[in-house]
Amino acid sequence: MSFAPLQNDTFLRACRRLSTPHTPVWLMRQAGRYLPEYRDTRARAGSFMGLATNKDFATEVTLQPLDRYALDAAILFSDILTVPDAMGLGLSFALGEGPRFAKPVRDEAAVMALAVPDMEKLRYVFDAVTSIRTALNGRVPLIGFSGSPWTLACYMVEGAGSDDYRLVKTMLYSRPDLMHRILEINADAVAAYLNAQIEAGAQAVMIFDSWGGVLADGAFQEFSLAYTARVLAQLKREHEGEPIARIVFTKGGALWLDEMGGLDCDVLGLDWTANLGRARALIGGTKALQGNLDPNILFAPPARIEAEAIKVLNSFGAPHTGTGTGPSHIFNLGHGISQHTPPEHVQVLVDTVHRHSKRMRELPSA
Repeated sequence: MSFAPLQNDTFLRACRRLSTPHTPVWLMRQAGRYLPEYRDTRARAGSFMGLATNKDFATEVTLQPLDRYALDAAILFSDILTVPDAMGLGLSFALGEGPRFAKPVRDEAAVMALAVPDMEKLRYVFDAVTSIRTALNGRVPLIGFSGSPWTLACYMVEGAGSDDYRLVKTMLYSRPDLMHRILEINADAVAAYLNAQIEAGAQAVMIFDSWGGVLADGAFQEFSLAYTARVLAQLKREHEGEPIARIVFTKGGALWLDEMGGLDCDVLGLDWTANLGRARALIGGTKALQGNLDPNILFAPPARIEAEAIKVLNSFGAPHTGTGTGPSHIFNLGHGISQHTPPEHVQVLVDTVHRHSKRMRELPSA
């Protein structure tokens, strides 16, 4: 498969802990409802799944934020729940209500019926990856992604989002054997899914452990971290001679940063509860760090957005410059951007990150 040469490799260089001319920036959920053009495209598609399963629509919305902002990476437009949907659980989205499964996994029979799905059922995702990579024409790298085994299990057992995770935690504590079986299948399915995205053209892949932080200490290591590691052990490290960056993001995971530092990945994403300077001191010698502005700061006035973005950059500290590898930072939000975010505030953020991070490289003590 042949694609155009990459024109902006800042993000991939930062993933590999190489020096960059500025701190690269992209945003989780950067293609989404805060953009009026996205809402227009979704209306034409008729539904969220109509959008996500059509490669032309998925390509269109993936590129929309890049046409507005000087972002340093694109991320595939899809959903973390495509894998359990391919397992036959019946995913649907009601407007304003979020995802829901018609057949949640809540008893032994349902668990035993689970299997790694045929990846051809997810062909629409891989076709979208190739379409997006082609349409990018080398502008910036493309990130593929999946939910983590634990995060997928939360939705599969609860049947939808949850406030208390009562059903999934009941299974975890009452029948850990069943939970381990779900997680084993999920891990192998996620690995196959991400590898197929890589083969289709993704230059980096990210594992979203969105609900890892709801677990107790001890349970996190057993039921989340171990299965994220199982995914990483199966992932392609390179494709067609190019290294593939592997990113892990655990919302609420700052407590276990030292243990996550042992994961076989290139980048750790942090939410806004983590201190970047401490994270750099702890694991910056082996991992690039990604994050970690509180998304709600984007509702503040522009001057405050600018100040808070600078605070995040300064918290990480002087960037690595010169040859070889060293501590590196990828600017992002600490979680997905809110649908209510004013689009012009994102412009302030991106411009500030680029401007101040360039200045930091000219004046390392800034």
